[in-house]
Amino acid sequence: MAKAFSLAHYALFSLRTSSLFLHRRRNALSHFTFSAPFSSSSALSTTDKRNWRRPVVSVLELGGVKIAKDDVVRDDPTNNVPDTIFSKLGMQLHRRNQHPIGILKNAIYEYFDTNFSSKFDKFDDLCPLVSVKQNFDDVLVPADHVSRSYNDTYYVDSQTVLRCHTSAHQAELLREGHSHFLVTGDVYRRDSIDSTHYPVFHQMEGFRVFYPDEWDASGLDATAFAAEDLKKCLEGLARHLFGAVEMRWIDTYFPFTNPSFELEIYFKFRSGQLGVKFKPFSKYPPCYKDMSFWINEAFTENNLCELIRGVAGDLVEEVSLIDNFTNKKGMTSHCYRIAYRSIERSLTDEEINDLQWNVREQVQSKLNVVLR
Repeated sequence: MAKAFSLAHYALFSLRTSSLFLHRRRNALSHFTFSAPFSSSSALSTTDKRNWRRPVVSVLELGGVKIAKDDVVRDDPTNNVPDTIFSKLGMQLHRRNQHPIGILKNAIYEYFDTNFSSKFDKFDDLCPLVSVKQNFDDVLVPADHVSRSYNDTYYVDSQTVLRCHTSAHQAELLREGHSHFLVTGDVYRRDSIDSTHYPVFHQMEGFRVFYPDEWDASGLDATAFAAEDLKKCLEGLARHLFGAVEMRWIDTYFPFTNPSFELEIYFKFRSGQLGVKFKPFSKYPPCYKDMSFWINEAFTENNLCELIRGVAGDLVEEVSLIDNFTNKKGMTSHCYRIAYRSIERSLTDEEINDLQWNVREQVQSKLNVVLR
């Protein structure tokens, strides 16, 4: 019996989240399987299998990913991928050695190569289009989990998504016989618009399989041995990246890892000022516009943010709900404040007014709300 665990789940700009995944199996690694809950929404019917197009190898090329627009933005009732998200595909920031994300990835590679004798296989060019099964079922995401909704995930069609996490490749790589691997890639999630959220970001995934002869001599059971090794590995990585920093482990819970841990580090915060307020990156002033409307039952904030981003692109810095109330007739009104800002220049009132009128028209026509 072997134990497999996920070495780390973390955004490349943060080492806060680490998780341990344990799974029992009977024979050799080639027979490793995940148990996933069955549901009609996640299972592939005969028709779905015929309609779902698995991304072919030809869409990839060394040094980047090439994906045709109609592979992602389709005239399909379940498709919710806008042009703004399609434009981000294939940028491959994590494969650019002079980009901060690429620099950090290579620094992590250096740590694992030095301390684990190049034991970990590395993957950074896997296609971001994956099946619902890969993205959710294979990593034990429950059938009723909120992350499966069209409000939270970009669907190409009913059985294909833009990966929400690099974990979507775990089962595939295990079946191919890889027992130690690192996966880096761009990931996609529908989300709010503010200083800490963006629909495209990067993750690195670490995975390692342990065998009985590795923990038998330790006097520990398999779970305790794997957890101890995980903590030792990531503490060393934190020191490799940040120096002699203070750190602490926190027991936490994730529905698809057991047990689960988070590693927090104390890095360049002033004494007594752990909650330092976010400072905008742009030196140019923001321009604020408010918009009020009566919502309907189908309204979600993520849909609103997606629409605003589609009109204003990265000029929209934040969308925040500043007021809401329900009248005597049971109608609910929301008021949102939109902050527009450029990192390159000062925005003019004329162009922002044009954007805002466009936003208002799109919100009213596409979200079926009533402007106030």
